[in-house]
Amino acid sequence: MTDPLLMTRGLHCGYRGVEIVRDLNITVRPGEVIALLGANGSGKTTTLLTLAGELKPLAGDVLIDGRVTTAPLHKRARQGLAFVTEERSTFANLTTRQNLTVGRANIMAATAIFPELEPLMSRGAGLLSGGEQQMLTLARALARPTKLLLADELSLGLAPKTVGKLLTAVRAAADEHGLGALLVEQHVHRVLDIADRVYLLHHGRIRFSGTAAEARKNIDEIQATYLASTATAGQGSKDTVPLPH
Repeated sequence: MTDPLLMTRGLHCGYRGVEIVRDLNITVRPGEVIALLGANGSGKTTTLLTLAGELKPLAGDVLIDGRVTTAPLHKRARQGLAFVTEERSTFANLTTRQNLTVGRANIMAATAIFPELEPLMSRGAGLLSGGEQQMLTLARALARPTKLLLADELSLGLAPKTVGKLLTAVRAAADEHGLGALLVEQHVHRVLDIADRVYLLHHGRIRFSGTAAEARKNIDEIQATYLASTATAGQGSKDTVPLPH
């Protein structure tokens, strides 16, 4: 078994000393796509911000390539980490080509991942559709020497066809280039189709850890708990519900 790209040991995350996530122990290995699931408000985004170096841990360790790191995001990015937030992180006043160049992405590799971007190279990123902007954001992350991808809601507000293209691109990068990926994703069925393993967060703690196949076997229970909660997430619900143990 290969050594983890990312590992946490007893990680506690939060804001201004207030814990949101407690005693987090997760691993992401090369070639693995890991789904981090949980009800709205369970601590998923807080976890990703801490792993990316945007938040300092309250306790515990984050290890990248086997070494404890406290480096900020820009230094982790130089070491091969890419962090895609739920907000479209394109430069609206730059063209598609300029966005890729600024992100040190290979243009040919980017259009190989998403051919839809090729005719849009001279178009301002602010004029792209939401799906095109997210393709650009993900292409900028994958079309450079990225070892570890952290992605928060790649599919937020996008059509199912676009969601499929985004998730397929992540799976292909894992299979073909050994990318390790940790995805927070609202489309549970879709992400389980491309994930290797799953962690489920509930009230800031991991309540289920297993393979995607094991999660699919428990899909009815997950639907009755996790999916019932996220069904109202678009309406601003912050409720959490029990998850399978």
